[in-house]
Amino acid sequence: QVQLVEFGGGLVQPGGSLRLSCAASGIRFSFYTMGWYRQAPGKQRELVAAITNSGNTNYADSVKGRFTISRDNAKNTVYLQMNSLKPEDTAVYYCNAQRVNVYWGQGTQVTVSS
Repeated sequence: QVQLVEFGGGLVQPGGSLRLSCAASGIRFSFYTMGWYRQAPGKQRELVAAITNSGNTNYADSVKGRFTISRDNAKNTVYLQMNSLKPEDTAVYYCNAQRVNVYWGQGTQVTVSS
């Protein structure tokens, strides 16, 4: 059974930082492209960042220079370091694993507010 479990969401002030983690089980993690998506109220889910099995990364323009995605294949975990957070980063953040199949985590809330 495939499980993606996100950790690290919460409430942070504008300009602050958070680090999200996603622990995967039930897949050969190192073979998968891993991604972080987010969905704000009333908006479509959008790609935030992705990292391929070879370590190539891709970011949404809105987070370039502020967010960093990384992975630890030994721990079956993908991370999203979020710095200089803005109120518009407020959303539910979802972990995603893609190869032939696509799997999703349950999501973790990130709220940026003073």
